[in-house]
Amino acid sequence: MRYIRPGAGPGMERGRTGWSRPPNRLFQSWATWGRLTILCLCLAWGATGPIQAASAKPPGAPPLVIRGDPGGLLEERLTLIRRLRASGQRVELRSGECLSACTLYLGLSNLCVSPGVVFGFHGPSSVLRGLALPPDLFEKYSRLMAAHYPPPLRRWFLREGRQRTLGFHRIDGGTLIGLGVPACAA
Repeated sequence: MRYIRPGAGPGMERGRTGWSRPPNRLFQSWATWGRLTILCLCLAWGATGPIQAASAKPPGAPPLVIRGDPGGLLEERLTLIRRLRASGQRVELRSGECLSACTLYLGLSNLCVSPGVVFGFHGPSSVLRGLALPPDLFEKYSRLMAAHYPPPLRRWFLREGRQRTLGFHRIDGGTLIGLGVPACAA
């Protein structure tokens, strides 16, 4: 039997210990709540700024100039890369750090980098930062990422770069320019 107390508010009911809300099955355990919180934070922390900026540009737009990019979710960045490739919009990595998924810009043909930009590479991991993927998914996403790098960088990434899933292998823009990535005009 359900008891309603005047002024108890919507959804309130009387239990053995007094007036309370019935349990919400979705958030019944702290583990579920924690996983949802982490997933939402990872999605919010993703590369939404560059994605929104690039998707709003009309054809023939000025270059997309990036001055620091922490990376984000792989699928979101791949969507952006496809849009940039289809539009032909130039991308200029000018300063700061280009970490994680940001490094996928290196596969664009209409791209340049400045020598002072620091690129941070790591292998694929789950949205729970650093948590290992199953071997088949690790291989799949490693190859997907590597396909967006110039050949010398691709070979290094598959041999060594992807083995690190916490932290980054840092490589400066000058080194990548030496490997054939186009340099931005001063």
